[in-house]
Amino acid sequence: MKEFLHHVLVENFWLKLISVVLATALWVAVARDPIAEVEIRVPIEFRNASDSLEIDSPTFTESQVRVRGPERLIHRLSPGDVRVEVDLAPVHPGTRTFDLSRRNVHMPQDLELVQIVPSQFQLSFDSRMTRTVEVHPRFTGNPGPGMRIAKYVCDPSIIMIVGPRRRVEAVEAAATDPVDISGVMDRISFVTQSSLSDPLVQVVHPTPIRVTVIMERAENGH
Repeated sequence: MKEFLHHVLVENFWLKLISVVLATALWVAVARDPIAEVEIRVPIEFRNASDSLEIDSPTFTESQVRVRGPERLIHRLSPGDVRVEVDLAPVHPGTRTFDLSRRNVHMPQDLELVQIVPSQFQLSFDSRMTRTVEVHPRFTGNPGPGMRIAKYVCDPSIIMIVGPRRRVEAVEAAATDPVDISGVMDRISFVTQSSLSDPLVQVVHPTPIRVTVIMERAENGH
C-alpha cells in the first residue's frame, strides 16, 4: 500500500502538479468567459438548383440569424462562419414554401442558434428559357438644326437573353443605355450597353453595342 501511495503521490510529482494547475486554469478561463449574442444578416444559399429551372421571384432572400455563445467566439465571427442553406433538389415549376430551422444553419459547433427570421419564405419557380431579341437604341437630346434621324444601325442587332419562361416571353426588345444625339448634323457612332427592364432576365453574353446614327435634313426644315 505504501509503495502504491508513493508511486501515485511522489513519482512525477511536478508533472502531475503542472497538469492540475493547467487544467484548473483552463476551467477557470472557460467558466469566466461570458455568454454573448449577436444578430447576423445572412444571404440564403441555394444548393442543388436544377439547370432547367429559374427563380421567378422579384427579390432574393436573406435571413436574420441570432446566435449565442462564448463572447470570445462571438467577437471572432467573420463573414462566412454562419451560413444558411436551402436544398432545391426536389423543386418543380410553381410556388414553394420553405421552412428554416437549425438544420439549415451551418455555424461553429460551440454556438447555439437562438432565432432565425423568417422561419418560412416562399419562392416561385419557372422553367428556364433562352431566346433572341432585337436591340433598340434609346436617344436623348435634339439633333442639329433642321436635322432628323434618317436611320440607325445597332451592332450586334440582336442578343440572347435567359430567365424564367414567362418573363422572357414578355420581353419585346432590349434597349440600349441612352445615346445623346444633341447637335449631331451628319453621321456618328456611339458604343454603349444593352439593358433589360426585368432584373430576373439576363443577357447571356453581354457585349458592347455600337450604335451608328445617320442624319438627314428634315423636309421644310421640320
